[in-house]
Amino acid sequence: MRLLVCLLAFAAVSACKRGAAAVPQQSRVPGTETVRFKSGSLTLAGVVYKPEGSGPFPTILWNHGSYGDPMVAFDEMGPNFKARGWAFFGPFRRGQGLSAAAGPYIGDEIERAAGSDGMRGKARAMVRLLEGDHLQDQLAAYAWLKQQGFVLPDRIAVGGNSFGGIQAVLGSERVSYCAAIDATGGAQSWSVAPELHPVMLRAARASRAPMFLFQAENDYDLTPSHALAQAMQQAGKIAEVKIYPPFGEGPAAGHGFGWHGSSLWVDDVVRFLERHCDR
Repeated sequence: MRLLVCLLAFAAVSACKRGAAAVPQQSRVPGTETVRFKSGSLTLAGVVYKPEGSGPFPTILWNHGSYGDPMVAFDEMGPNFKARGWAFFGPFRRGQGLSAAAGPYIGDEIERAAGSDGMRGKARAMVRLLEGDHLQDQLAAYAWLKQQGFVLPDRIAVGGNSFGGIQAVLGSERVSYCAAIDATGGAQSWSVAPELHPVMLRAARASRAPMFLFQAENDYDLTPSHALAQAMQQAGKIAEVKIYPPFGEGPAAGHGFGWHGSSLWVDDVVRFLERHCDR
């Protein structure tokens, strides 16, 4: 499992280079649709899992993490949302999964930024990329999604795990999603990349959406969920945190709860979504 060789204290990000990553795979879930959308001059890919029926449906846009082939996570999570009446859209940001040919892989870019600054160079590159190109890809995915006939345009939520959790927080500052889900966002990076703190805290305070933040107890660091929720609450925003029991053995397995554990958290997430999106 390539889970988080990537960015474990930025020490092993080079092992997540696109050349070492899993070969991008098509979805193995029957009925899943592969789509294309534009992000600036780039053409990116995504996958859609739709509930039974003609729709339109409430929909969640889910931001993947930094690991090799995000399709694995999408195929685990998508059917769980689909079974509960929510369409699930998994866009692949540049350099990963079915968008691997559309640009450089973020892990490679972070590694190249080390230079003479080492960890600090990597941290600055991570923040720059997540706030820049990769946020642009998320916003482009949202713009595409909002125009689709199967979607209820006023019931689009955002979610994400790991790097995707960071993306969900950043996206909630820029777009009026009906709700946001941050699964494990920043757990690996918080203690070694202080440059990330003001960026995420600013976005949390300015979030346009109520947010549910969750992690497993044995994730790398539980601080981000509590700090972001506190920042939101102090700003008068709605934020809830749930820390689940340990998942598997060790922090890598705990971090993987953000997608491998979706059968355990999806009902809590959907309850939060329906409470805030059905208005």
